[in-house]
Amino acid sequence: MKFKQFIRQESVLIVAIILAVLSAFLVHPDKEYIDYIDFRTLGILFSLMTVMAGLKRHGVFDRMGRALLKHTGGTLQLVLVLVGLCFFGSMFITNDVALLTFVPFTFAILGNLGEQMQHRLALPVVCMQTVAANLGSMLTPIGNPQNLYLYSRSKISIMEFAGLMLPYTLVSAVLLVGWAVLLCRRQKEKISFTAIAQHQSGQGNNKIVVLYGILFACCLLAVIHIVPYSIVFGVVLFCVFCGDRKTLSAVDYSLLLTFVAFFIFIGNLGRITIFSSWLREIISGQEVLVAVMASQVTSNVPAALLLSGFTQNMEALIIGTNLGGLGTLIASMASLISYRQIVGQMPHSKGKYFGIFTASNIIFLIILLAVWVLTGR
Repeated sequence: MKFKQFIRQESVLIVAIILAVLSAFLVHPDKEYIDYIDFRTLGILFSLMTVMAGLKRHGVFDRMGRALLKHTGGTLQLVLVLVGLCFFGSMFITNDVALLTFVPFTFAILGNLGEQMQHRLALPVVCMQTVAANLGSMLTPIGNPQNLYLYSRSKISIMEFAGLMLPYTLVSAVLLVGWAVLLCRRQKEKISFTAIAQHQSGQGNNKIVVLYGILFACCLLAVIHIVPYSIVFGVVLFCVFCGDRKTLSAVDYSLLLTFVAFFIFIGNLGRITIFSSWLREIISGQEVLVAVMASQVTSNVPAALLLSGFTQNMEALIIGTNLGGLGTLIASMASLISYRQIVGQMPHSKGKYFGIFTASNIIFLIILLAVWVLTGR
């Protein structure tokens, strides 16, 4: 049973390993293999995931959400806060962490407000939180794993990166607000914070929280090339190992292994002349559309890793893989986090959620692709 569960949860990792092993039969392991690995991306990704895991473990994001909810007085404000936490939070704490934190938080909040409120709002709100996390994360290099990797490959500045994705982020924000207004247009009831304030999370260790804040600042310095990533990696590992060792067990090591396996697979494909020439010809000039389509079946992280080996147009891949996170349930692996929460909390509604999710994602994807066509970038 545990093996089947592992297969389901780590399917992308398993596929990546199989592809890497198969490619090794075509290009036998040699000293060039080490050059495939982007250690900078892996080092910064590990550091950021560790810091985010620590902040989450000490309840920082939960307390932040409850503080914002103190100022809500109606259904629309509640929905905007719950969705906004994922949209804006994902820009800095990644889409995965935002959903891991705020989707369970949403169920707790709606549950405290009564069964009727939970039944009416849970599915559409969780769906839009997922969309919001995937869209908010596209604005920054640290918003999701593929952005961090493509940002490093593109050699553009952090401001250029944000400027590239800003039009899509602004349109997404307007769409999310419009959706919230439509959802809540007939719901005028007041919300008492007394219910929301129940079951407060623990305060955590404030000294450790401050330490994680400092480490997060160090990670940002590594991202913008001010501090060497190797130093930040060593500092984060040392500080967390000495001060908060349990957090190390909460890091998503399978994602790091997935990156390594795909680096090997892509590196080997690049050395197979016939295949690499064919793939470059297909991708050339069509990076955005190819990235969107590839993301629908492989998810956007593997799509970014694969396609980056066969084009120099990293900016187009940044747009394509971010927009490609919309669409199917597996277009962004972060979306599965919300789906698992729905299955656990409301198993009889998973089919309805899937329908709402798919329809919403297709609508958002079509609109944002139209923005791409109109802006020409």
